[in-house]
Amino acid sequence: MILTVTLNAALDVTWGVDSLRPRASRRVDTAYERAGGKGVNVARVLTSLGHNPLATGLAGGPTGRLIREELRAARVREAFLDVAGDSRRTLAVVSRDDGDATVFNGRGPHVDPAEWDLFSRHYASLLADVRVAVLSGSLPPGVPTDAYARLIRTAAAAGVVTVLDASGLALIEALEACPDVVKPNLDEIAAATGCDDLPTAAAALRVLGARAVVASAGADGLHAITPEGTWRAAPPERLSGNPTGAGDACVAAIAAGLAAGSAWPDILRQAVALSAAAVPCPVAGDIDAAVHERLLRHVSVVEERAADAV
Repeated sequence: MILTVTLNAALDVTWGVDSLRPRASRRVDTAYERAGGKGVNVARVLTSLGHNPLATGLAGGPTGRLIREELRAARVREAFLDVAGDSRRTLAVVSRDDGDATVFNGRGPHVDPAEWDLFSRHYASLLADVRVAVLSGSLPPGVPTDAYARLIRTAAAAGVVTVLDASGLALIEALEACPDVVKPNLDEIAAATGCDDLPTAAAALRVLGARAVVASAGADGLHAITPEGTWRAAPPERLSGNPTGAGDACVAAIAAGLAAGSAWPDILRQAVALSAAAVPCPVAGDIDAAVHERLLRHVSVVEERAADAV
């Protein structure tokens, strides 16, 4: 089983507009509202692929109830823990003229130490039947900055592989716990390492503790450094649409591949095709199955020598 953890779950609102310009009024042409947060999106993609993941995390208040109700309606299994504070909402405004998305993220509810301790025990109890745990997204106020490090150590003690998609201090502190895979994007890896050269920054994250790094270069694909080798993987074409769910689809592919024991080139091929297949969809957490199948046959995965990778 694959377990996804979303400590700062959200009710995601997505608005589609013809164009987005500062200091101008725009009419919203399309509007969607659904449960979100990175780990929730990963679970949604995995479910659409025929897997049976379990989504957990923190959700509270009226918004938290809406999140859990929407997940059940979408047939995504959930075991969220209730907290007293109201869960956050996010707003993504997607501009059709250039395909860019502008995202506004709420901070989330304050989580007190008793709630965090309860979740830590709840999480540990879920690991018995889990092969891969995905830890994704921001930390709500009150959750300790080393939260992911603690969850990674708990998973490692249970023999569970971890995939981390986080940023900032949460990522830096988690590296000390040696996550099995980290998946930063260009901005996150530059902030974490102070280096904007992707291969060099990815190598630096491994030095800091990550066992494998799958770094996203956006529409240009992925750069992966693993104990088994170093690869570049690129899509055969660029797609227009809403890119906000592409990273979560990528993580879903990585988790599924690790759970199946797939080789890294196959994992990366799936990750590139699946993340690209998320772009034409109007909301994060969905993929275009036809696009995924078409691109999968043409993704380029090239192994690099160690000297070429840095």
